[in-house]
Amino acid sequence: MPSQRSKSDLPTKICPVCQRPFTWRKKWADCWDDVKYCSERCRRRRSDIARREE
Repeated sequence: MPSQRSKSDLPTKICPVCQRPFTWRKKWADCWDDVKYCSERCRRRRSDIARREE
């Protein structure tokens, strides 16, 4: 059985909407490079951020 990683060893990213760090999840194992947002709520709010920057 492989040894488990501690949570502090998992990769993290910063959400461009809420500016909070979020950590790798098992369901993102195949698409971690494509994940940009920490949650569905932030993904839906991405257009609000784009309008604010203009």
